[in-house]
Amino acid sequence: QVQLVESGGGLVQTGGSLRLSCIASGTVPSIYTVGWYRQTPGKRRELVAAWTSGGGTPNPATSMEERFAISGDSAKNTVFLQLNSLKPEDTAVYSCNLRSYIPQDVDYWGQGTQVTVSS
Repeated sequence: QVQLVESGGGLVQTGGSLRLSCIASGTVPSIYTVGWYRQTPGKRRELVAAWTSGGGTPNPATSMEERFAISGDSAKNTVFLQLNSLKPEDTAVYSCNLRSYIPQDVDYWGQGTQVTVSS
């Protein structure tokens, strides 16, 4: 089992920045992908960025938004999501998901952290 804990959310003004952290503990596999997702009431959860551990991937980080950057530290089982130039529409609960692949695909979720951007 893997446990995920997110932190770093909060209230920020438009144009501000936040750095979210997702820390994995428990039986963390050596190869996994962490995705950061966000969701607002009434809307579908959407993928914001993803990062793959292990060092064998030429492009381990993928972000759906140029203002956001994802990075990871495999040794610490921690993945960061840097949110820059925040807008009110970025307000959402941000959650991290860890997908392990061996012996089969298994998904783990954290409890989420609230990001609120004031106008």
